[in-house]
Amino acid sequence: MSYAYLFKYIIIGDTGVGKSCLLLQFTDKRFQPVHDLTIGVEFGARMIGIDGKQIKLQIWDTAGQESFRSITRSYYRGAAGALLVYDITRRDTFNHLTTWLEDARQHSSSNMVIMLIGNKSDLEARRDVKKEEGEAFAREHGLIFMETSAKTAANVEEAFINTAKEIYQKIQEGVFDINNEANGIKIGPQHFQANANQGVGGGGSGQSGGCC
Repeated sequence: MSYAYLFKYIIIGDTGVGKSCLLLQFTDKRFQPVHDLTIGVEFGARMIGIDGKQIKLQIWDTAGQESFRSITRSYYRGAAGALLVYDITRRDTFNHLTTWLEDARQHSSSNMVIMLIGNKSDLEARRDVKKEEGEAFAREHGLIFMETSAKTAANVEEAFINTAKEIYQKIQEGVFDINNEANGIKIGPQHFQANANQGVGGGGSGQSGGCC
């Protein structure tokens, strides 16, 4: 299916916070209560619509264990968006956010859009991190914030789509150099098609091979 842009995402955070479940809920609309630990990285993709354009999200779900941290770091490069996830029932996963954020900012493009996600909002009775704390952390570090439940699908769609909207907005403002795929954005065939229909030069075929 043709798309105007492809955005690369990375999902990061401690083991067991629900990263793989969020990806599965978003791409397949299902919840898998028992999920094997992610080894290295897993991958998912889905089309969404923004401003009348088809956007393909290419999402890399990373392992939370320290032993895989070096593999995870290599995926920061070339990501336009990141979902930084903690578990609202586990204070330690919230406490580790600073380390994850430092890692992300050190190894990624400075324009990468980061969405902070407090997952497992369905487990309100076991909550260990107040929503206000998540909001305060996001404010302090310039992140977008949302609480989600991969189990009930609450806000899962919104988390991925709002991150894409923010990236799209930055493209419109000229913040991202969309001709540099190292930023995690690839111009798709639909974009060139639209420009061709309007009589605007696309500046090449856009089917550039190779990796960033």
